[in-house]
Amino acid sequence: MTARTLPSRRLSVAPMMDWTDRHCRVFHRQITRHTWLYTEMVTTGALVYGDVARHLQFNEEEHPVALQLGGSDPADLATSARLGQQWGYDEINLNCGCPSERVQKGAFGACLMAEPQLVADCVKAMRDAVSIDVTVKHRIGIDQSESYDFVRDFVGTVAGAGCRTFIVHARNAILKGLSPKENREIPPLKYDFAYQLKRDFPDFEIIINGAIKTQDEIDLHLRQVDGVMLGREAYHNPYSMAQFDQRYYGDDSAVKSRDEVLAAMIPYIQAQLAKDGGRGLKLNSITRHMLGLMQGLAGARGFRQTLSDASKLAAGDANLLLEAAARVAQHA
Repeated sequence: MTARTLPSRRLSVAPMMDWTDRHCRVFHRQITRHTWLYTEMVTTGALVYGDVARHLQFNEEEHPVALQLGGSDPADLATSARLGQQWGYDEINLNCGCPSERVQKGAFGACLMAEPQLVADCVKAMRDAVSIDVTVKHRIGIDQSESYDFVRDFVGTVAGAGCRTFIVHARNAILKGLSPKENREIPPLKYDFAYQLKRDFPDFEIIINGAIKTQDEIDLHLRQVDGVMLGREAYHNPYSMAQFDQRYYGDDSAVKSRDEVLAAMIPYIQAQLAKDGGRGLKLNSITRHMLGLMQGLAGARGFRQTLSDASKLAAGDANLLLEAAARVAQHA
């Protein structure tokens, strides 16, 4: 198989549980062709013992797309990474940042930052198993550790296993006492820690993540690090990514309008519903990811209401997108 030419990881959309599934990624791909997309975290147990196809199937148009794994056993991670490459993913990412109690019980996620040598062993096992990039997404510390030395030593140890790309969520993870949502909002942001990592490890790719919203903010960060990963802003205000291909990747293709994005999703939705054959895929499984498309426009509330109308959704007609768009057009 011919190797795929991949864009840089200058811009990416974070892996977000219950949000960045394959339908969400296809929707985002209508807005930006080159921004990297990441799966929700998939645990090694789900792949080693579960339904591989259910967890790994994706759509060809999603490229470049990375598979994020959750786990701490090097052998299981190697098996899962190998499956990811076989299914066609462009990158394997190890989650060392999720603070949820469920993840902690599995001894992975953010708590792995306390065991950098184990992370290095996991990275080595995965790199030995695949030829695509293996990257790590992590926090800057755990609990009350406020020292930059902690994250510097973590990165240095993991780099010893060959990892060269680190995605830095620039907050601590508080493992006890804060919910995952609170962990995304309460621990203070320390962007300077990510900047310092780039200065200390100039040959590594350092990507920054954490409450980044505007293009002005992105531009400021890109003066210090190699890439920016957007999280909630990309989900709640997806059309904010419409200029990314031109601005950050030098692509002079015409920017799709919001209406063109909707029109592109209709045949996708129709195909997915037909392919499912009534086995459980609901229209809302796809349209729920699109509620923020009209963010900031007059009529956006009506757009969301139409796409959330249970009786209309039950009909399973993808042309509901056009009806929703009309709620915005009447304000133009």
